[in-house]
Amino acid sequence: MNGDEQLLNGRVYGADHDDPDPGPLPHRTYAELVGGPLDGLLLDIHGWSDKDIDDGVALLTELGRRPCGRALHDTRPGEPRAQGPGISCRFYQSGDTPGR
Repeated sequence: MNGDEQLLNGRVYGADHDDPDPGPLPHRTYAELVGGPLDGLLLDIHGWSDKDIDDGVALLTELGRRPCGRALHDTRPGEPRAQGPGISCRFYQSGDTPGR
């Protein structure tokens, strides 16, 4: 794991880079992002429906092969999900889209 990967690991997607505590909050629900430029980040999915989670996400990123593009992440069908706060599921990188 390089320095950039260590910096991202356990941080919440969208948290400010200079936030002194960019980690998860104990009362929120998160998905772990797996693969691609956002690997290791947590995505706050608190209050999302099962359908919202099943639809996956397209997250803006300055990292990766397509700067200013979106990293696409989806769940895997049949993978179990935990209920309540903490890490509930995983979103796996499924592709990317070009930037502006």
